[in-house]
Amino acid sequence: MKLVKLDLETIPLGYPLPFVLRSSTGVLLAQKGYVVQSKEELQAMAMRGLNLCVDTDESGDSHRAYVSKLHAMVREGKTLGTIASTQFITDGKGPESTAPTITDASRRPNWHDIQVRANGVLRNPDSSGFMTRLFQLHADLMLLKDRQPDATLFALMHLSATETRMYSATHAMLVSVVCMLAARQVLNWTEDQVSCLGKAALTMNISMTDMQDQLAQQAQPLTNLQVQTIDNHSAESVALLKKLGVEEPDWLEAVAHHHDRKPGPLAPRPIAQQMARLIQRADIFGARMAPRATRSPLPSTAAMQGSYFDEEKKVDEAGAALIKAVGMYAPGSYVKLASGEIAVVTKRGQTPSTPRVAVLINRQGMATAEPTARDTAQANFKVLSGVPVKDVKTHLPLERLLTLM
Repeated sequence: MKLVKLDLETIPLGYPLPFVLRSSTGVLLAQKGYVVQSKEELQAMAMRGLNLCVDTDESGDSHRAYVSKLHAMVREGKTLGTIASTQFITDGKGPESTAPTITDASRRPNWHDIQVRANGVLRNPDSSGFMTRLFQLHADLMLLKDRQPDATLFALMHLSATETRMYSATHAMLVSVVCMLAARQVLNWTEDQVSCLGKAALTMNISMTDMQDQLAQQAQPLTNLQVQTIDNHSAESVALLKKLGVEEPDWLEAVAHHHDRKPGPLAPRPIAQQMARLIQRADIFGARMAPRATRSPLPSTAAMQGSYFDEEKKVDEAGAALIKAVGMYAPGSYVKLASGEIAVVTKRGQTPSTPRVAVLINRQGMATAEPTARDTAQANFKVLSGVPVKDVKTHLPLERLLTLM
């Protein structure tokens, strides 16, 4: 074992580690591919290990590529912040270094590319480099959730409500982001807990991704085999995640129980059970927002109602947290205003019932030449109801809609 001390400032936050991290005595601190989410977590790790080190005998080409890239960035005069946010990926065939997928808060990500990437990750869990690609996807969603929360919700709501080909991956991303926003902004969970929740939501259905996509387009009744697969998918997903190397107990337990129907307050439950309840409520919301071969997607308000009330028709704490985080009218959904106009919700408002909107259809039922912003806090433009996507007669591409943000 040949240990080399690492400078904390050069370890990328929010991206998969390119090698194993060890203590100054060689004790394992973090596996390759683990995502360090904050400076505080990194510092705590360093305190446990006295120093953070890499075993060059163990890491080989990955570490040499890492050091070479760092030296090159220093020579180029890059700041420590830029160096620390640089992502290094190895695919098992050789080292490769790339810039982070998303680093600039003003940059608008290509959501169709993200959707395709998520679909590829979740449909191929046995492929080489799966964990690295999963951690990268999760890190990107974490970053977008923090930097562009409304645009992220808008994009995922739009994609969920308008197509079925990649339903499972899109649904997983929507549930993950909605859960993370509620956990952080409403329930005040720690970053580690939010991160674990996001990963559990992304992988809750990993054992049946293909079948979920098929069911979204299937008009025939479920077969006996499909019913059995649905009934067993939580346990099968846990078994697959363990096989792939997941060891976080809260992650695994949250996936195992994400279909449990247990009403009641969150506080008495272990954190993993709280995660499972949030996922279960968000799962209902996301499923109702998505189209099926046999039905159209429901308006945001109807989808939210299914999450807000529990199995005993009482207000559900987890569902209420989701609504506080996302709003009664989530970005990307459509609403009818008191003015008679139809608008798309662009951002969350000061209250759950007063979102920011842009009018797409005027009171005569004609598409507007240019979307017009309205203040729904004013009585003349208050939101009367949600509107299903199928009832909106004009459809702008996602890229154009995102410019309204």
